[in-house]
Amino acid sequence: MPLRSLLFASCLLSAAACTAATRDLDLPAPPLRWTPPALASDQYESSPVFSPDGGELFFFRAPPAFDRYRLLHSQCRGGQWDAPREPAFAGPATALETDPAYSPDGAWLYYASDRASAGNLDIWRVRRDAGGGWGEPERLPAPVNSAQTELLPRPQADGSLLFGSAREGGVGGRDVYRAVPRADGGWEVAALPAPVNTPADEYEADLSADGRVLVVVANRGTRSHLYVYDRQGEGWRERGRVPAREDVFQVGPRLSPDAKRLLFAQADGERSGEFFLVELQAGADARWPPSCAD
Repeated sequence: MPLRSLLFASCLLSAAACTAATRDLDLPAPPLRWTPPALASDQYESSPVFSPDGGELFFFRAPPAFDRYRLLHSQCRGGQWDAPREPAFAGPATALETDPAYSPDGAWLYYASDRASAGNLDIWRVRRDAGGGWGEPERLPAPVNSAQTELLPRPQADGSLLFGSAREGGVGGRDVYRAVPRADGGWEVAALPAPVNTPADEYEADLSADGRVLVVVANRGTRSHLYVYDRQGEGWRERGRVPAREDVFQVGPRLSPDAKRLLFAQADGERSGEFFLVELQAGADARWPPSCAD
């Protein structure tokens, strides 16, 4: 069973064996389903990301069991998102491919794939040319990638990379890591400090454009939920947990440019996984997510 399936399944049978969650945030309104009709299905859609110009949307789709997932993208045409399709650089049909993210300048798309080693997700990236076409995907080297699974790469404007990993040497179970490029072409990789990483499982994170707000997916109780942190000096202060549904997990966080809105995925009845939008703070820019409306 893929790592992501195991993470979502853990603690479901014995809630008493898990620790209590932190306090919920006091938000202006509860999360609302946002998924564009063309993207919704009876499967699980997650990890939506937009191109810098707002005209393209990447995400991944998986069966409810999360035993197979593939990258899809949709373009804004005629005032609506078109039917999603696999990108030209997609790996073999048997490959697991997930967790897309554009670089801030839109020149690269980062994602996780097991095309090099079945069942072991690594971080890959693919360059976009001036004409909008895609180059040949390349796997990032060690120590960004390891012998264990890496998830949800998030490239930053300073060249660093945020991601989750099941590798040894972290704070606890799975942890969130930051990779910083060196002048010689190598990388320095380190786990984020407490309270972001704990002895529990932290395995996805999104960082605001100004580096001041961090949203983390962590399983610290009965299921995976979303936790918000604010920069405090060189460290982080926990703001609280997003008050989404308790009976299902939340994954695939994406902060708005002003860090006042958050897109994420959670189950929604027969629709399985859908995109949900929540305001983390009043006064958010209503132009995000891009509406793709004339």
